[in-house]
Amino acid sequence: MTILKISGVHKSFGDKIILNHIEFDVQRGARIGIVGNNGAGKTTLANILTGKIEMDKGNVEMPSGPISIGYVKQAADIALGDLEEVIMSKDMLKQTSQLGLTKVQTWDHHRGAHLSGGEKTKLSLAKVWASQTNLLLLDEPTNHLDFKGVEWLIEEMKAFPGAIIVISHDRYFLDQTVSQIIEIEDGNSIIYEGNYSDFYKEKERQYQSQLHRYDIQQKQKEKIENQLSNLQNWSDKAHRQSTKQEGFKEFYRVKAKKMDKQIKSKKKRLERELEKNKIEKPKEKEELQFHFKQSKKRGKRIVEVNNGGMRFGERLLFQESHFYVKFGERIGILGENGCGKTTLFRVIMGDSTLSTGELWKSHSLKIGYLSQDVTDLDETKTILEYLGLTVKDRISETRTIFANIGFQADKINQPISSLSLGERTRVKLVKLLLDEVDLLILDEPTNHLDLASRESLENMLQTFEGTILTVSHDHYFLEKMCDKLLVFEHGVIKRVEMGLRAYQHKDQIGPVTTQNKAEEKLLIENEISAIIGQLSLISKDDPKYDELDKKLLELMKKKREL
Repeated sequence: MTILKISGVHKSFGDKIILNHIEFDVQRGARIGIVGNNGAGKTTLANILTGKIEMDKGNVEMPSGPISIGYVKQAADIALGDLEEVIMSKDMLKQTSQLGLTKVQTWDHHRGAHLSGGEKTKLSLAKVWASQTNLLLLDEPTNHLDFKGVEWLIEEMKAFPGAIIVISHDRYFLDQTVSQIIEIEDGNSIIYEGNYSDFYKEKERQYQSQLHRYDIQQKQKEKIENQLSNLQNWSDKAHRQSTKQEGFKEFYRVKAKKMDKQIKSKKKRLERELEKNKIEKPKEKEELQFHFKQSKKRGKRIVEVNNGGMRFGERLLFQESHFYVKFGERIGILGENGCGKTTLFRVIMGDSTLSTGELWKSHSLKIGYLSQDVTDLDETKTILEYLGLTVKDRISETRTIFANIGFQADKINQPISSLSLGERTRVKLVKLLLDEVDLLILDEPTNHLDLASRESLENMLQTFEGTILTVSHDHYFLEKMCDKLLVFEHGVIKRVEMGLRAYQHKDQIGPVTTQNKAEEKLLIENEISAIIGQLSLISKDDPKYDELDKKLLELMKKKREL
């Protein structure tokens, strides 16, 4: 049964056509994924379906009667009133608990005003899930979510009795949740059956098929054009000879006239064939190019934390944490929403200080940071004004970079307010590209990026010679980019010498053997130094002394065994 029918939807902003002809049906129980490049009009379509903006042309009908739409926006914005609504609803509290948000009913206004991106998304999802709705419209719902939240969402979507439309660039998530893909390309909608992997394979098959047929057409065209060229040469020669040789003028004149007719006939035949069976060259795949300027190697260890702890008032984020980071490592940060991942980044960058313990950084370390919030850009500025460029050479270099990442030439002079969230993320990336950095700190770098941009970002990071610390909910991204982890677990940050897939299956594959003894010994020595420092500051009568002393003896024994 069709519950929503979208036909001929068209939307422009000024002279720019965003949606040209969008057409598809939503059946009861449907699971539809909407994909497309940044700025393609996906969020514009969502706003039309929810009545937030009006379309210029087209129809949105509900053939089976009125339906209610539960909408989770791309940039979740939770007001204090929303938080109070959650606290007052048993259903919402149940959903937040399943999402890993505990004791929400005890949160005061200060706690509610300092929610992480993931916590905001979870509260938005809980609010929509607890409402009575026929159709869920989710715009990038996995942005900012931790892995537990993503898995919860996948299971809840499977159990939801109504229809779901999800706008997403998360490949793993789309594979798990949808059975139909609608791609928005050049303002038009194209329907593919299956999940994201099915869509990707079919799109590649269509591309190769069209490219093959186009190549055949071009070879046939070239063959006929060569024949025409030869005939034209013979005709030109006949015309020249008809004016020179006495007694043969008429013969060559007739011959030239005959060839002219053949040329005209073949030209018309070629034009008819091309018009009748014209095969357009397939659109080139968007291959965006990111290239970082490389800095010189700064040494082995660039960051080290000894006995690190962080709290806000009575709220403890982490404590007694020991880890180090070496130059050239790719490290993923794992932990639930609100555990302190972004706070750790702020500490490393020097924007915040540890409550306890010590942070050491290489004195020459240069850090580049990509935050997860793209709404903090000054929307009144143009891209060039935001980047603060005045030198002509730098402006020329920047134009080249923007061309490489898919921006049209005139776009860098447009205000940031005209950019989609994904385009704003690209602008932030360009700011990093212009600097030479040793350490890249990436907080949800794939948020808002379309699939072409994600793949290009992955390829670029593979060539970066410095160190990467990243938080990401994107399984594909973390598996491809990181072979080590920093894991927030039971209030402690620990270094793990394996990638995401191995860590998630560590209980099934037995003890990990990838951590070499030298690295393990260094970690133990760091902990020993920290404990000795603590023991020197307290007396033997202190209740903590015996506990620390016991831990010290255990570590020294472990070191001897190594």
